[in-house]
Amino acid sequence: MQGGSSGIGYGLKYQARCISDVKADTDHTTFLTGTLTLKEENEVHLIRISSGGTELVCEGLFSHPNEIWDLASCPFDQRIFSTVYFNGESYGAAIWQIPELYGELNSPQLEKITPIGENVGKIKCILWWPSGKHDKLISIDEENLSLWSLDNMPRKAIQILSQESAGMYHFSGGAWDPHDVNAIAATSESSLQFWDLRTMKKTNSIERSRVRNVDYNPKKQHILVTAEDESGVCLWDLRKPKTPIEELSGHTHWSWAVKYNPEYEGLILSSGTNSTVNLWWADEFTSERVVDSPTRANHLNPLLHSYIDYEDSVYGLAWSCREPWIFASLSYDGRVVVESVKPFLSRK
Repeated sequence: MQGGSSGIGYGLKYQARCISDVKADTDHTTFLTGTLTLKEENEVHLIRISSGGTELVCEGLFSHPNEIWDLASCPFDQRIFSTVYFNGESYGAAIWQIPELYGELNSPQLEKITPIGENVGKIKCILWWPSGKHDKLISIDEENLSLWSLDNMPRKAIQILSQESAGMYHFSGGAWDPHDVNAIAATSESSLQFWDLRTMKKTNSIERSRVRNVDYNPKKQHILVTAEDESGVCLWDLRKPKTPIEELSGHTHWSWAVKYNPEYEGLILSSGTNSTVNLWWADEFTSERVVDSPTRANHLNPLLHSYIDYEDSVYGLAWSCREPWIFASLSYDGRVVVESVKPFLSRK
């Protein structure tokens, strides 16, 4: 099923690639997004769905010194977030704090709490501890996987706890396992790797070319999903890692981002460079009986809907944790669209 956008939109001034749900804001459905321009001052936008649910309202607009290539909101403090940025010559990362008086016409400056991983390789992303309040962070750069500890107020210092080299591989991103906080999945040019944070050793790997994004199923252990250049969207059971459970070929070009819903088991979003967002229901494929019966899985059609009303590649996806039937998408031209998937939940 295909259709244009029925959601509500918000336009950024410049191009953009990343958007994050503000999980710690339990009173509002809020997203944080940042721009990507070399020639102008970049911006971070704090946007909320209005009380009537009919528009997206800017609650804060803040200048950011460099291009934003990754952005993640702190899961336990709605004023804190991380960015990975590029200044035209090198990549860096930092943790920022939104000032108290956001929402005014002339917003004050962001407070830079601390840089992350100075003098390291080309940083790709920052991962926050999967749930609850915790001082641990992970940075992934091309050469290293690093575990950090962020001290509490007032010192706000960050120190490295452990680090391991990628070796012959070049990391490109990753995800923290919500079922095992000692495990992460890291993507690279030619494989999907699994690491134990206690030993900082690789425990397993799946040879795959150009995995762009990975996300764990928050409701079911051992299950994850990948977005790949060649194979589209792939579902995996890590107990049987030789081949995917299923390949979902809903994008005609590169699949770039993929996100499991935080509440509805098996509900997945994917987006790509074909200017499309796909909504999948893949719960059948990850049940025990279907894992052992691939012929039955082949008869199921997990695609619920394709959102095609975009004019550029869609790089950013974020489910709302507060209202898990709502998601935000971000296309490269700086257009944010928030949609509700409630009409499709009855089909599950």
